[in-house]
Amino acid sequence: MSLKSIAAKLFAGVIYKKTQKWATNPVETQQRVFEGLIRKAATTSFGNDHNFGSIKNHSDFVSRVPIRDYEALKPYVDQVIKGDENILWPGKPLYFAKTSGTTSGAKYIPLTKESMPYHIEAARDAILHYIHETGNADFADGKMIFLQGSPELEEKNGIKLGRLSGIVAHFVPAYLQRNRLPSLKTNCIEDWETKVDAIVEETIDQDMTVISGIPSWVQMYFEKLKARSGKTVGNLFPNFNLFIYGGVNYEPYRAMFEKLIGRKVDSIELFPASEGFFAYQDSQKDKGMLLLLNSGIFYEFVKADEFFSENPKRYTIGEVELGVNYALIISTNAGLWAYNIGDTVQFTSLKPYRVIVSGRIKHFISAFGEHVIGKEVEQALRDAMEDSDAVVTEFTVAPQINPSADLPYHEWLIEFEQEPNDLAAFSNAIDASMRKQNVYYDDLITGKVLRKLVVTPVPKGGFERYMKAVGKLGGQNKLPRLSNDRTIADQL
Repeated sequence: MSLKSIAAKLFAGVIYKKTQKWATNPVETQQRVFEGLIRKAATTSFGNDHNFGSIKNHSDFVSRVPIRDYEALKPYVDQVIKGDENILWPGKPLYFAKTSGTTSGAKYIPLTKESMPYHIEAARDAILHYIHETGNADFADGKMIFLQGSPELEEKNGIKLGRLSGIVAHFVPAYLQRNRLPSLKTNCIEDWETKVDAIVEETIDQDMTVISGIPSWVQMYFEKLKARSGKTVGNLFPNFNLFIYGGVNYEPYRAMFEKLIGRKVDSIELFPASEGFFAYQDSQKDKGMLLLLNSGIFYEFVKADEFFSENPKRYTIGEVELGVNYALIISTNAGLWAYNIGDTVQFTSLKPYRVIVSGRIKHFISAFGEHVIGKEVEQALRDAMEDSDAVVTEFTVAPQINPSADLPYHEWLIEFEQEPNDLAAFSNAIDASMRKQNVYYDDLITGKVLRKLVVTPVPKGGFERYMKAVGKLGGQNKLPRLSNDRTIADQL
């Protein structure tokens, strides 16, 4: 065992104990974070506009600060972009994380000197918790890769901006720099396909032990490795034993990954976003991710089925329940206040508080009142694959409201690496799982408002061509699992 591995194990024990201190005192921890945020931002423009000086408790905060999305917060952000100080948070941000917006075009999410360290520490601590639990630190001596955006940054009125993953690349600890791939030159390539080809060239003869990134784009990397070498990824990289991912659920990709790798590898799920690093998988025995309650973020939760009603109740950490679908609302030390990030979560554990990402508050199908969410379609596909030889590459689901014949239905557009021997049985299995999970969907089928879902196979490479056509190939871009209209479905 190397000195680096020994040091990693010792450090993992320290971080584990530190985590336990706040994880076992969740309500007190969040109250302390809440009070610190309000106190620090009391003299900012936002704090003055919302009378932070008179906020004594969460009820006061709810009455003064409404839930906002980016479009509603944009007037304040625009002032920050112009170079004004003390608008959302004291001083100026260190960076803007630039993301794709909807009605507002590009979004500029502030990153401050207080918030930035938590993005780095959370990713580090996720790995250290894995080491503490498994005792496996051998990968620390091999090469590691994160498929990410370009680290080249622009500047706007003295504030640097870029993709979050590109910004984070500047903060990789010195002790990992020697092990890190790809090179800076390759990381700066903007065209995703060219970039992945260059990464293959740089890594194909290396001792890769840790690979991380969004599953759909890592899959592209694996496919290119296999095509180039004629070997499975596991044979090419015999010491590769840890996959770290975030952004989308890994389960729909797991069978394909294991085929490409040739064996199973451990995985760690992360829940990062430009707005904050919210959670990471702290145990291989639990699929939920530990919600980071001590990271400069105060969390509120709104039941998803009440979210679009007037003045929905905003719950704090001590009030949440298992299995309920909540919209995640955050207030942060980067100056986001009662901010709707768009993700929905469900708690899998309350001691400690662990979550899974269940979908997007705007990504659902409710064309007939069924309110199908991402977690349900992913579970249904997983259930169908368990009793099938099918291997799925990618999929999305949309309603077909005006079919040429018969009743409306949900259309599942699926790209198969290996199609099921019996597509009808596969479709029926998905439908049965959906009916079991979602009583509204079941009622619509029973009441003959909808007919059973229809699976439409997408030609190989179809999703990749679609993402390229809409300018979202690679990087941190993700395909929506669900749409309430047929924009994506019709283009596919």
